[in-house]
Amino acid sequence: MPLDAVCLSAVTGEVRDAVQGGRIDKIFQPGRDDILLAVRGRGGNHRLLLTANPSHPRLQLTHISRDNPAQPPKFCMLLRKYLTGARILEVVQPPMERVVELRLEALNDLGDRVNRSLVLEAMGRRANLILLDEEGRIIDCLRRVDAEMSSQRQVLPGLFYHLPPAQEGKRNPLELSREELLSLLQQAPPEVEITAWLLDRFNGLSPLICRELVCRIGGDTEVRLHQLDENGPEKLATLLEQFFQQIREERFTPYLLLRDGAPKDFTYCPITQYGSAMELSPMDSFSALLEWFYAEKEAAERVRQIGQGLLKNLTNLRDRTARRVNNQRRELSQAQDRELLRQQGDILTTNLYRMTRGMSSLTAENYYDPQCQPITIRLDPLLTPQQNAAKYYKEYNKAKTAEQVLQAQIKKGQEELEYLESVLQAVRMMESERDLDGIREELETTGFLNRKNDRSRKNRGGSGGNKPREFRSSAGLSIWVGRNNLQNDRLTCKLAHSTDYWFHARQFHGSHVLLWTEGQAPDDQSITEAAQLAAYYSQARGGQNVPVDYTTIRNVKKPHGAKPGMVIYDSYSTAYVTPTPELVEALRQKKSN
Repeated sequence: MPLDAVCLSAVTGEVRDAVQGGRIDKIFQPGRDDILLAVRGRGGNHRLLLTANPSHPRLQLTHISRDNPAQPPKFCMLLRKYLTGARILEVVQPPMERVVELRLEALNDLGDRVNRSLVLEAMGRRANLILLDEEGRIIDCLRRVDAEMSSQRQVLPGLFYHLPPAQEGKRNPLELSREELLSLLQQAPPEVEITAWLLDRFNGLSPLICRELVCRIGGDTEVRLHQLDENGPEKLATLLEQFFQQIREERFTPYLLLRDGAPKDFTYCPITQYGSAMELSPMDSFSALLEWFYAEKEAAERVRQIGQGLLKNLTNLRDRTARRVNNQRRELSQAQDRELLRQQGDILTTNLYRMTRGMSSLTAENYYDPQCQPITIRLDPLLTPQQNAAKYYKEYNKAKTAEQVLQAQIKKGQEELEYLESVLQAVRMMESERDLDGIREELETTGFLNRKNDRSRKNRGGSGGNKPREFRSSAGLSIWVGRNNLQNDRLTCKLAHSTDYWFHARQFHGSHVLLWTEGQAPDDQSITEAAQLAAYYSQARGGQNVPVDYTTIRNVKKPHGAKPGMVIYDSYSTAYVTPTPELVEALRQKKSN
């Protein structure tokens, strides 16, 4: 569901308890639409994420590490200038609005204390982050809105800030009594769908919640007002009054809705409308709920943003390679019929006395057939009998040679196809621009991309400046995860010792994972956690009971001339694990601690 005003209120309450009164130590902009505030507040340090992404605008406390660009964007630099060191006085949300304001106390250039505000408008495609001065004027914003973009409301530096205009005809449900609710119901057309009516009449309610309220009163989500019994309107008014009172009292519980183990939706109250089709899973906090729900979506979006062009080129290259291999297989199938050419050449040689120049065909006994059935062989009228026979032998030898060549080409093409699939998987798992640079460098090294003198990439360090993903197991052992195939090779063939453990998801493209054992036998928990990381950083991410092979490095070999990341191994064991983002972040946090 979209983050409606009520759910935003629940998240805001959590954020308020954690950061109100705290100071902003650092400000980052890891993504185009994301601002991350490092806040030193009550109970320790917190990271507050504010995102104006049109697909999923929100604020939340976060524990996920996000890579930052080497050069901070202009809006990030602006926020650092005005808000670094600022104290968060209040975290305020206007009633039933998808707007949150951080009211701050900061120092100006002269060292005087001044008030500032950072406003998040979490309203879908109109989402925005806006910095205000003490008079309520806009200093700047993430997205400027001029008169050509909107005739109703401009958001530009120098203008006074005003809340987005209220939707016409909608009421704040928290301001209505039971009698007013009943009066509105009595005025509603009898044939109206109650879900649509709730959406049209009240601010702050999502379609999911409106359907749930209707389901509770009518047993279905598409009930019309006239289908209720005579006491139906009164029962509905009572239900709405109780629900709105729950919102006033801020009695919220974070729930994740799962279908087949995968997150599909989230909410702040129990949901019954899906029956057994959805599993209702309570979460520890709304921030944890949003972290879990959006982790994979945002990772996929980062890939689209920073690697869209490379992903398209790689996909086209893979598809061309696949077509070429399929064509070669068809040619090989045809070449394998070459014995018929040799047989026809033998039959022509045996019947040379019956042939003359100018004949277009010869019908003779096929002594290769057990019944010696006659066979008709096409001839070239311009050739002599001997030349026609020689032609069939020549085509036979050509097909024989073609089979050998095609088999080698198909093997090479299949290896290229497997390699490109592994690179595509690495692109899908990218987390930063450095990851993208590393993959480009790998493709240049293997000849799939032309090498370019990219100064910006050198400034970011290329793949050489990008270390493997590092984690630490519950027992304190280091676990490294390769980011691309060149790094996989370096981990497995250069850095690892013979007693270290190597992990890879079986029959899935993914990262090489190395468990540093320091010469000791690793504990079972560390092996399980390393296997879960191998499953998570593979094509099997999101699956259950993923098979992960593991063995010591001494059993892993790289064939001569093999593509980067390609190895063979023996004497292995297999663990069946289910990867989760929470475990990945927990092991990452252990490393950072």
